[in-house]
Amino acid sequence: MELSESVQKGFQMLADPGSFDSNAFTLLLRAAFQSLLDAQADEAVLDHPDLKHIDPVVLKHCHAAAATYILEAGKHRADKSTLSTYLEDCKFDRERIELFCTEYQNNKNSLEILLGSIGRSLPHITDVSWRLEYQIKTNQLHKMHRPAYLVTLSIQVFIDKSYPITKCDLVGKLKDASKSLERATQL
Repeated sequence: MELSESVQKGFQMLADPGSFDSNAFTLLLRAAFQSLLDAQADEAVLDHPDLKHIDPVVLKHCHAAAATYILEAGKHRADKSTLSTYLEDCKFDRERIELFCTEYQNNKNSLEILLGSIGRSLPHITDVSWRLEYQIKTNQLHKMHRPAYLVTLSIQVFIDKSYPITKCDLVGKLKDASKSLERATQL
């Protein structure tokens, strides 16, 4: 797994028992999993009284690093040995490695479902609608006398195979719209 230098530094701070005692580490780790897996996760989870002694900037940096590592581990479907190896490289002690691996295993299925729902491709444009307006005045009563061209793209995240849309339809609509705009500007 390739992680940025910032993520690695945040993860190494998280491994330091001087910065995060075992209780604070457990709270932050659970908060990272909760923020990823629960859409209604409360931002106040980092405001826990046991985390008050930690600098908020360090806390957020370590939270982001933990969340990034969790997502990368889920993306690569990491097993316990892979997790342990990386955590040992970041100077985690045995207790923290075991806690992380246990938490990861408990949430692995939910994490894989979440990552699977994101998909592997960008949304597809399924339709184009357009409208040509001619602005005479603005809302400050300044004279404009120019055309305004509004384009709305309809997208679909998962294309239904039973209703394929061809590129010709979209290209034709866009060409038609551009011709109408050219005619309007010539007036």
